[in-house]
Amino acid sequence: MPLAQTLRLAPVAALAWAAAIVAIFMPEAAAPVALVCWAGAVGALLWGAGARRSARRGRRFVLGIAAFALAVAAAAASHAALAQPARDAVGRLGLSGGRAVTVEATVVGKVERRADGALAFDAIATRIDVGEASHRVRVEIVVRTQPADVHPLGALDVGAVVEVRGTAAPSRPGERALLLVRGSRGVDVLRPAAGFAESTAALRRGLVASAEGLPGDGAGLVPGLAVGDTSAVSPELDAAMKESSLSHLTAVSGANCALVVGIAFLAAAAAGAPRGVRVLVGVAALGGFVLLVTPEPSVVRAGVMAAIAMLGVLLGRPGAGVSILSLAVAVLLVADPWLAGSLGFALSAAATASLLLFARPLARGLERFLPRTLALALAVPLAAQLACGPLLVLIAPQVPVYGVLANLLAAPAAPIATVVGLAACLAAPIPWLQSGLTALAWAPAAWIAATATTISALPGDLVRWLEGWPGAVSLGVLGGALGVLIALRRRTRRARLAVVVSAALVAIVVGVIAGGGLLGSVAGRWALPSQWSVLACDVGQGDAVLLRAGDAVALVDTGPEPEPLADCLDRVGVGRIDLLVLTHFDLDHIGGVSTVVGRVGTVLHGPADADGARILDALRSGGAELVDVHAGLSGDLGPARWRVVWPPPTSLAFEEGNDASVVLDVRGGGIPPTLLLGDLSASPQSALGASGALDPPYAVVKVAHHGSADQDAGLYRLVRPAVALVTVGAGNDYGHPRREILEVLTGLGARVARTDTGGIVALWGTGDSVAIWRERGG
Repeated sequence: MPLAQTLRLAPVAALAWAAAIVAIFMPEAAAPVALVCWAGAVGALLWGAGARRSARRGRRFVLGIAAFALAVAAAAASHAALAQPARDAVGRLGLSGGRAVTVEATVVGKVERRADGALAFDAIATRIDVGEASHRVRVEIVVRTQPADVHPLGALDVGAVVEVRGTAAPSRPGERALLLVRGSRGVDVLRPAAGFAESTAALRRGLVASAEGLPGDGAGLVPGLAVGDTSAVSPELDAAMKESSLSHLTAVSGANCALVVGIAFLAAAAAGAPRGVRVLVGVAALGGFVLLVTPEPSVVRAGVMAAIAMLGVLLGRPGAGVSILSLAVAVLLVADPWLAGSLGFALSAAATASLLLFARPLARGLERFLPRTLALALAVPLAAQLACGPLLVLIAPQVPVYGVLANLLAAPAAPIATVVGLAACLAAPIPWLQSGLTALAWAPAAWIAATATTISALPGDLVRWLEGWPGAVSLGVLGGALGVLIALRRRTRRARLAVVVSAALVAIVVGVIAGGGLLGSVAGRWALPSQWSVLACDVGQGDAVLLRAGDAVALVDTGPEPEPLADCLDRVGVGRIDLLVLTHFDLDHIGGVSTVVGRVGTVLHGPADADGARILDALRSGGAELVDVHAGLSGDLGPARWRVVWPPPTSLAFEEGNDASVVLDVRGGGIPPTLLLGDLSASPQSALGASGALDPPYAVVKVAHHGSADQDAGLYRLVRPAVALVTVGAGNDYGHPRREILEVLTGLGARVARTDTGGIVALWGTGDSVAIWRERGG
């Protein structure tokens, strides 16, 4: 089929996407865009209708497609425009700046654990109380809360009605959810899920419980592969899955849905059912699977994409598949214009389109060098990675080198684990059968877990890439050039010229990125100031601060993930950690600890929960000496001296968590007087200031809790920082650092150094004069 005919409906999806993007990011333009598109659609129809019969058929077809595309774009923009008054009404409630609210809402999305240990879920708010006023609404929100603040935690699931007490703030432009609500004062489950929602939740919980007794990482992976429940996946395995490009296996993707539809379709065919009945059976199976794994927007999208891919395969016409994909994207954008700003939706569309358009040409090209079976097996993950890579670097500026290999190794095991695990989930009424099926699903799940951990441990498994749109564009150019080199047949002069140009582009991009990667690792040490004594690693939304006195090095916290910390330690040339301080055991402070296990001399830590105890056991097994500290303890870091000033030794109010953070005073040996405040909130900050344990002024203060608004201005006035160090992730969902604390710091004359805008931050000097070096900005 000619390429033009294959892509004939692609402009419909593209124009709908463009109109939706404008409408959701610039709401004031939604109505004008809709009117212009409606007028254009009518004009194109009239032009086509008025064309003489002798007019070429192609022109009439183009006008018809143009009218259809403009009408779809107008419908998407109209949806956004019609929804805006209700959104504006909520915006007029004055919820900016973290206003205290009480919200009643129904949970509509899967409850997921974030990198910092908090729980997050999508919900539909039906009542918002602000002060004494109560407002009836119906808007989508995102709720964030700590597990300890949910009562009862076991009843929090899709379909439950909850009351959230805390603060609310507007979400970022372009997001479907209108508010971000933090349940800092508690989340009560008013009514647990009932009916079908409760039944499916019980099935999911039963599968997790059935896998608990199985050994190794495979146990936690079984529910993830079968029904997308990743609650039992360890942070270390989750990081390994991401590094090896296998995390899509634990998300409910189009592949899972296609597998369910395919099995149902084949079973109906084996029973001799006619084609119409087979289609109905497949649709029914897909609907049941979507309800089982929770019908949240991402799952519904996956189901639609799977149905499209299956239809294209069944028809044996990739062109038809692309047309249906384009139509489905357009329909979804009309129904939900906010999908246009969703990276997950873009990834779903890109992956499906790449499989329909590029898998076959890539397979033919690979057959020139590889056996046919291996070429076909490689073509699918290669097509997906080439298409999705440019979008993924917008999330994390890195490229998994062995992602195609990992997917090739995991491919035979994934469908087995999915199908058998799903059967185990449905077999909950028969415990012995469920246990047996779960044990069978464990074997392929364990293989996938072993693949992820092995691949992620290989040297050079991740390549640093450019950040933002420059990174996406450069990787897109590289992917396109590689696709041309593999798939294009060199039969004509034009084809040979395209191959030469593609090879040149590959060489240029690889050279530039390789140089940048070298600068970001070994050669990057040459760019760092050699005299640094305090250095904040850029690990995203988390803490990882290095202190150096003479030849001795301390690390205060490890950030949310292993890889960013490993990159930072490699960049600065630190191999051995003499002193590791774990201020508390939230994931954004201990998520990268696996990077330093076996490389630590002494560990200082405060109160530990069960997860913290497991981390400490791992460090002890790696040869570290553990010291449970409290205010008053002190010691040496080479020629420098450290002193613990918080938590109090007899505190009963702060047993664990943020407010029991280990706060350290470090000075001497080239380290300017430095105070590291962990994640203390305002109340313990005030108590610390009144304790008499501090020795102000401080040249450097690590601002508490990434610059949250919950700060005690009196403490900062007491310590009088010359430099305020804010360890915070770029574009974080919390609005950190908050304007309130920044105004306090600048009002005190402190220079603010932030990792979100400056990258790595290095400091050195004395109490009277401290130099600041930033990775971005000098």
